[in-house]
Amino acid sequence: MRSTISLGGFDVVLGRLDAWPAGPDDSGTPAAAWPAGQDDSGTPAAALPPAQREHWLVHADGRRDALPVRRWHGPPEPAIESVAARCTGPTIDLGCGPGRLTMALAQRGLVALGVDISAEAVRLTQDRGVVALRRDVFEPLPGEGRWAHALLVDGNIGIGGDPVRLLRRCGDLIAADGTLVVEVDPPGAGLWQGQAYVLSCSRRGSAFSWARVGVEAMDRTAAAAGMRVVDGFRSGPRWFTELAR
Repeated sequence: MRSTISLGGFDVVLGRLDAWPAGPDDSGTPAAAWPAGQDDSGTPAAALPPAQREHWLVHADGRRDALPVRRWHGPPEPAIESVAARCTGPTIDLGCGPGRLTMALAQRGLVALGVDISAEAVRLTQDRGVVALRRDVFEPLPGEGRWAHALLVDGNIGIGGDPVRLLRRCGDLIAADGTLVVEVDPPGAGLWQGQAYVLSCSRRGSAFSWARVGVEAMDRTAAAAGMRVVDGFRSGPRWFTELAR
């Protein structure tokens, strides 16, 4: 499949999800919110059983985030339910992974479409009984300009390594009165763009372009993409912003 973005090893991680316990993590906290050397529950990596410290997202600036694969594979946690609760019409879940957010939307009776470049992610999403499409988010997608909401959670603001380009693309997907919900890093993270790779069971994936955006950087990032921040909210330690055109 031709694509402008790279899996960078995420497919390897997703392919191993079935070996993980099917349940949400206790904290509901994104890996990006924790200092290097900790997992998604805040536990020092050295204190974790070997099977729970096998998957990492390693950034070129030295940051290393444990990938919360158990959470991705489990049912929707409270933070995901809080995002779904803000959606009132047809919603597109970009970078849907194994589809827990797409499922949460469908369970609320909404038209929902998961989109992911990973064939494994699409398969896992469809196995939950919801609709998913294997596609690069920068390629043509169904319903462009008509979605009530578009969603970027679990660090997906990093897709492609250029948040302004990605937000501009999302603005093209939503209706004139639609919104975009983005999960961001906590205050102090700023804006970072560079290379990253997935380290999975000592197997290193290829490098790919990635980005991180802290909540304080969203106003200027959104403005550069022709969008504006209209709301912000938290779920536990996780931070989200809502954008409109």
